[in-house]
Amino acid sequence: MSSRSKSELNGSSSRAKRTGAVREMEAEGEREGPSFRELCWLVCWPPLPSRIVSKLAFSPSPPSYRLQGDGASGRCGLVLTERADWPHTSSRLDAIDVFLTHTRRGNRIACMHVRASPQAHCTLLFSHGNAVDLGQMCGFYADLAAKLNCNVFSYDYSGYGASSGKPSERNLYADIDAAFQALRTRYGLTPDKVVLYGQSIGTVPTVDLASRYECAGVVLHSPLASGLRVLFPGIARTYCFDPFPSIEKISKVSSPVLVIHGTEDEVVDLSHGLAIHARCRRPAEPLWVEGAGHNDVVLHAQYMERLQRFLTHEVTCA
Repeated sequence: MSSRSKSELNGSSSRAKRTGAVREMEAEGEREGPSFRELCWLVCWPPLPSRIVSKLAFSPSPPSYRLQGDGASGRCGLVLTERADWPHTSSRLDAIDVFLTHTRRGNRIACMHVRASPQAHCTLLFSHGNAVDLGQMCGFYADLAAKLNCNVFSYDYSGYGASSGKPSERNLYADIDAAFQALRTRYGLTPDKVVLYGQSIGTVPTVDLASRYECAGVVLHSPLASGLRVLFPGIARTYCFDPFPSIEKISKVSSPVLVIHGTEDEVVDLSHGLAIHARCRRPAEPLWVEGAGHNDVVLHAQYMERLQRFLTHEVTCA
């Protein structure tokens, strides 16, 4: 048989297999998501799901800042690079404290506190999204603090910015615990004076912390229901190997929760925000930003308006 005939035969066989597979799926009817067996195969092959999670969820970019001093005691100096892209002044930098703190998993994470004014009515503990760090976010934090008259406290996840270690799900939870502890001890705050704010992957540690501490309020900006649901939005249940299972923790949050999500989110489908909101014990009126994607929600006027109303009228910072 000629090589061409073999090639045609192999091609016909492959097409037949594909056609058979399609017919088999059609015979089973439409399904909302993959079967348990298929999910197990996807998660366990290749092995080490934690590596898959890291590739899926974490994309630390080159640092946009560096810290001067060891930060073990007192304030570090903040030096921004061109990647920070913030036309700051020395007076604006003076309102920003940066320091390092240690996590229970042995990493050292960078923390940032942006002061609004002595009359600031609350403090946001902000867990930022993926592929950014404190240097790239500090301009946004400064604007947020000024417009909302609240202080903003944030931190870089392990492996991001000036933080040591590598990003992982377990490190996410350890990182926010260390940041929360530093915020309370360094600035003398109690949980009822803190509003937790998470954006995208930052909603994962935010929900975890909020499920264990009753804070003044919680803001979930483009939240993930779970890791597998990002890949398969039709999954109806949470499996034991599903990373970032915020959907199973949100019902334990006793604080008022504001969910914000773009209707055209191309990264985390709107169904995630809807599912999280539906399971909240104390849901605030959500904000579904019409036409917004994953990264441009903050550019819409209703974003700041809704956030202002939530912090002013729906959250009580004792």
